[in-house]
Amino acid sequence: MGSIVLKHVDKRYGKDKLYAVKDFTLEISDGEFLVMVGPSGCGKSTTLRMIAGLEHISDGEIYIGERLVNHLPSKDRDIAMVFQNYALYPNLNVYENIAFGLRMRKMPKHEIDQAVKRAARTLEIENFLERKPKQLSGGQRQRVALGRAIVRNPQVFLMDEPLSNLDAKLRVQMRTEIIKLHKQLGVTTVYVTHDQVEAMTMGDRIVVMKDGVIQQVDTPRNVYGNPKNMFVAGFMGAPPINFIEGKLLECSDGLLEFHTRKAALKIPERQSRKLLEKRKANRTVTMGIRCEHVHMDPAMREAHPHAQISGIHKISEYMGADLYLYADIGASNLFIARADLEGSVKEDEKVVFTLDMRKALFFDSDSGENLVQ
Repeated sequence: MGSIVLKHVDKRYGKDKLYAVKDFTLEISDGEFLVMVGPSGCGKSTTLRMIAGLEHISDGEIYIGERLVNHLPSKDRDIAMVFQNYALYPNLNVYENIAFGLRMRKMPKHEIDQAVKRAARTLEIENFLERKPKQLSGGQRQRVALGRAIVRNPQVFLMDEPLSNLDAKLRVQMRTEIIKLHKQLGVTTVYVTHDQVEAMTMGDRIVVMKDGVIQQVDTPRNVYGNPKNMFVAGFMGAPPINFIEGKLLECSDGLLEFHTRKAALKIPERQSRKLLEKRKANRTVTMGIRCEHVHMDPAMREAHPHAQISGIHKISEYMGADLYLYADIGASNLFIARADLEGSVKEDEKVVFTLDMRKALFFDSDSGENLVQ
């Protein structure tokens, strides 16, 4: 079994015992592909290194395959790690790099040969076995690093930002290769990245971290669509979610409206009931809405007269399949909408947006908690 369990794991550094990771508790199922994501310094790589046995834990317990591994050296944990910098031996060719760990284990020569060639076929690097790492592209080197990991047939793969040194096109290609490899092998994988796109496209579940603390653990769909707090909502998604601060006022029909200097937006019943349950009427909160839920269609404007906000168009970003408009609506940041590619809006022209208020999120302005989760 390749399951991983972390129970109340802490990592503290220095005389002041500052936390790099605090009370990290998580169960990772056998065969799961779990992605840890967060900004630099959030503790994700430190957590991975503690699972690998490359960092000592300050408190807590780590189990791999139901075996407590707190004091086991890395070589005895039955894991294989893929690093950001590939960590290949420059003086060895591809075959020798992949075979290195097996030779250290003193496996029979014919078994090593079979395992290396099988891994090379899987990763489509059979034609490069005689080359040295300096003769390979970045993507080919990363395949060699993956080959060295899978040839050991471990219980667990640990990957620490393995694609961050590749260019954008190669990252997309290697993402697909790693997903395909995981489906083929079914080995439990913990993957660390700061790239939210990698997290959203690769993980069965995502762990979002901030300042050494887990913020949310969930499927990509739920992390994106139902974030636990403002940090998760703001970190996940590109372009970022729109945040607007305003006041909740009760209407004659018993529901709520969200009031800003620019608009009065009618809140649907589901969100209104949850906000009223939490006694947020007449309180200032922060509304979040993603750009794909902001529309410029005149028909939408006519159908939803109480879900509109206006602004002044400032910047457009053409992204090939999408066009993003940035407008000043009097908030602290420019408001972002995903626009019709056929449309044309001039700089400093007034624009009117219709919001799909069913998709609106509301957060406590002080704690950042999602109030309608």
